[in-house]
Amino acid sequence: MERVSVLHVLLLLLLSSLSGAELQDNEISDQRQVGPESVNVPEQPQPCPSDLHAVLRDMSAALAEHRVRIEQLHALNQEQAAKLGALEMKTNDVDSRQQVGQVAFSASLLASGSGNTGPFNTQVPLTFRFVITNIGNAYNPDSGFFTAPVRGAYHFELHNGGYGHSTHHAGAYLVKNGGNICVAYEHQTNGFSKSSNGATLLLEAGDIVLVRLRENSVMFDDGNHHSTFSGHLLFTM
Repeated sequence: MERVSVLHVLLLLLLSSLSGAELQDNEISDQRQVGPESVNVPEQPQPCPSDLHAVLRDMSAALAEHRVRIEQLHALNQEQAAKLGALEMKTNDVDSRQQVGQVAFSASLLASGSGNTGPFNTQVPLTFRFVITNIGNAYNPDSGFFTAPVRGAYHFELHNGGYGHSTHHAGAYLVKNGGNICVAYEHQTNGFSKSSNGATLLLEAGDIVLVRLRENSVMFDDGNHHSTFSGHLLFTM
């Protein structure tokens, strides 16, 4: 009887274990059947189209503002560069004027001896070879050219001496950059004559002033320096 009871108890325990395992299997199966679709996952909020448009508008406005600011800075930079360039030019001009100092020259026609130059059938540039004064070295006795070193007002004088002649006269032009400015002219048939003229000229740096003998004219010179070409800088501009 005791053996039968023990077997009965063991059988009940075995049945109970099998029932529990089956219940667990059923629960697992039910969970598998539910699937991921039934899991309660919170949904993420989606951006609204109107909000995106607002952000884009703000970005466009900011870019436009930056572009305007860049253009303003560029214009300011150009203005400052122009002012700096003008200041540098002014400084260089002042330095150039200070370096030039004073300019004055005077020269007579012949380096030595005496005699006439001319006549010629056309106008001829004259070279005044005897240098009396050449402060600043703006006059070249080899070419007869005066070259303005700076922009300014210059005064020039021309004196022309010669003996009278029945057919030849005494005449010469003061010339600026190839153009006649004024003439010193005299014509008499005998004796010694002298003609003079002068002018104040506004010259740019590099302008050239010289004397040109008139056609059919003569110019006389000797150790007394009758025929001269002179000039000097009055003031810079």
